[in-house]
This record gives sequence, C-alpha cells and structure tokens, in this order.
Amino acid sequence: MTDPQLSLASDIAVWASLAVLALALISFSAHLALTGAAKERRADVRAHEQTRISVLAVPGHEGRVGTPEPLDESPSAAAVEPPSVSHPSGVTRRWGIIGMQLTWIATFGVVGGTVLRGLSVQRWPLGNMYEFAIVSASFALVVFALWSTKRDRLWLGPFVVLPVMAILTAGKIWYTEASQLMPALDNTMWLSIHVTLATLSVALFIIGAALGIAFLLRDSAERKGRVRGWLAGLPQASKLETMTYGIHIFAFPLWTVVLITGAIWAEVAWGRYWGWDPKEVWTFVIWAVYAAYLHARATSSWTKRRATWVALVGMLCIILNYTVVNLLITGLHSYSGVAA
Repeated sequence: MTDPQLSLASDIAVWASLAVLALALISFSAHLALTGAAKERRADVRAHEQTRISVLAVPGHEGRVGTPEPLDESPSAAAVEPPSVSHPSGVTRRWGIIGMQLTWIATFGVVGGTVLRGLSVQRWPLGNMYEFAIVSASFALVVFALWSTKRDRLWLGPFVVLPVMAILTAGKIWYTEASQLMPALDNTMWLSIHVTLATLSVALFIIGAALGIAFLLRDSAERKGRVRGWLAGLPQASKLETMTYGIHIFAFPLWTVVLITGAIWAEVAWGRYWGWDPKEVWTFVIWAVYAAYLHARATSSWTKRRATWVALVGMLCIILNYTVVNLLITGLHSYSGVAA
C-alpha cells in the first residue's frame, strides 16, 4: 500500500529544498569571492612590505635622499595567515553564514522528504535510483552541515552544494512513483544495512571528491605563484589534501562493508555470493580504485597530486555505476525503476 498524499508531500519537500540550495550556492559563492579578494589584497600588501624591507637592507640605502618611514618588522606583521582560517579578520562572513543557514533549511527539507517517501510506502526508501539519490543527498548535506558546526567550512559550501544539487536534479530525471519493492529487494534487514551503507559511502566520496578538486585547483595556482580570485579564499593546498585523504579514510572501510554485505545478500536472494553481475563487478572496481588511491597516497614514489587524480577516477566509476550500469546494462540488479 502507498499513500499518495505523503508521496506528494515528499516530492514538494525535495523540490523546495533544491530551490533553497540554489540560493545557498549563490551565497557561498559570494562569500568565497569576497574572502578571496580580501586575502589577495592582504597578500599584495605583505609582498609590498617585504619589498620595502629588502630595499632598506641594501648597503648604502641609508645615504639616499629622504628617510623612509619606519616599518613594523615584527614577526606578527609579516606572518602568513594560518591555513585553518578561511576568512581574514575584518571581512564580513555574512554571505557565508546565510549560505550555511540556507543549507541547514535544505538539509531538513531533503531529510524530511526522504522520511515522507519512506512513510508513503512503509519501507526503507532505497528501492530505486530516485530514492538512492535523495538518501545520498541527505547524507552528504548532513555530514557537511554537522562538520561545519565543528570547523569553519564556509569555503567548502560551493563544492558540496553544487554536486548535491546535481544529484537531486538527476534524481528528478530518474523519478519513480512510490511503489513496493521487487521480490529480490524485499528483505528489510539487508536492504537497510547494505544500501544505507552504500548511500553513506557515496555521500562521503562526494565530499572527498569536492575536497580533491579544491586541492588540485589551489595546488595548481600555488605552483604557478598566482593564487588569485576566489582560489585565494581556499585553505592552503597541503591542508586541502590532508582533508581529502581523511574523508577517504572514513569512506573506504564503509565501501568494503558494502561489498561484503552485498555478497551475503546475493547468497540469500539468488543462492550464490558472487555471479559476475555487472553491478557486482562495478562495486568491486570502485573498491579497487579507491584501494589504489590509498596505496598511492602512502607510496613515496607517487605525488599527492597524482594520488588525488586516482581518487577522482573512483568518483567517476561511482557515477558510471549508478548511471550507465543501472540504465543501460541488463543484470540481476536492474531495478532502477526508471523504465516503469
């Protein structure tokens, strides 16, 4: 049995949240641009002061006409701003805070819409691609919002909100009417364990990919010696890379459990642990790529930049797994619901 009214309420909540996220993206982008411009100006001032100090240090300079103004050469005056601070003092955080508030509203909306979807069908809302999309988006928003309560992560907003919006938009394209599960999925225990962990893992991998992209962009700018515009609003590349690695350290063990529980569920549903079904193969491919990333990250012969590219290949494999494999390749896991 399905409840059309609850299903409609769920759809409205998700659509409204998508609109709120669009406003949050604008606010976060404005914050990053303003912060980057302020940091860029401060960097230019520091460079100018260092140039003046170098000129004063040249022998014979003191004999020139005119006496330069004394400079504050204390360590605090020339110190580089710590990378953990994402906004310089004196710069308003108004737009970033507005973006965070809007993100919290959207988080409640997407989570609420997901819960209403489950109530409308009286089961875990994980039976098709649309439901997988809204649950993954819910986890990504919750993780980002909670993380931001502990650390200043306003600069990360655009990198998280944009892919979440893409997921929700794709979910609407893949929209499936609320209905009951197909027989192979009608196992509450394994559905709740296996697919819930899969959505949580994907959410963490999304945030990891967002951090990885931010690291590569900032690192390229630092290598060229031109950290300009909104890139100046990001933390230093080394800090971004450390956060990228940290997120993947959490996500990879969860995906390992996804692989194991999927095999167990396959034995329950189809009488074998492994049958080389396309979905099974791609789940293992994703696991292997992220294992390669972690190995490359720990290997001295690989640069952190090259290792991060491997992590982004893993994200690409996830996208292929939940689009091409679900929609175009026929197998035992063909339950996207899109063709229904």
